[in-house]
Amino acid sequence: MVRVMASGVFDLIHLGHVHYLEEAKKLGDELVVVVARDSTVRKEKHEPITPEEFRRDLVESLKPVDRAVLGGEGDMFKVVEELRPDVIALGYDQYHDAERIEAELKKRGLDIKVVRLTELNGDLDGTRKIIKKVVDWFTASEKLRKAEEGDE
Repeated sequence: MVRVMASGVFDLIHLGHVHYLEEAKKLGDELVVVVARDSTVRKEKHEPITPEEFRRDLVESLKPVDRAVLGGEGDMFKVVEELRPDVIALGYDQYHDAERIEAELKKRGLDIKVVRLTELNGDLDGTRKIIKKVVDWFTASEKLRKAEEGDE
């Protein structure tokens, strides 16, 4: 049984997330996904749009995912030590350095393969682009509403 670990924020699930998880699942028999804690998201990226438990539940409901857990706070390697995966799947756009991760794992006595997955071809919008589109749409609709109210 080969256990694969994937991780991420998964704030607004989109096709890129699904592709990442499907590709990660192909690397083994069991896919465990670590969902970032709200505090980690705030520190590393942005204010979370959806709470951590909501994101964990949503990720766990996705077809390729066998189990989803919340990440730790502080030492990101603690959850790896607990889960003991055979493979860690990194998304094509995740900022983590695969070689640095492998070196740290070896220092901790863990022999885990780290794999960088490929990007999905096509016009793929990530979470930030989706948020921008929603904000742009809302801003435009508000301007239109105000303009229509001014005409009445």
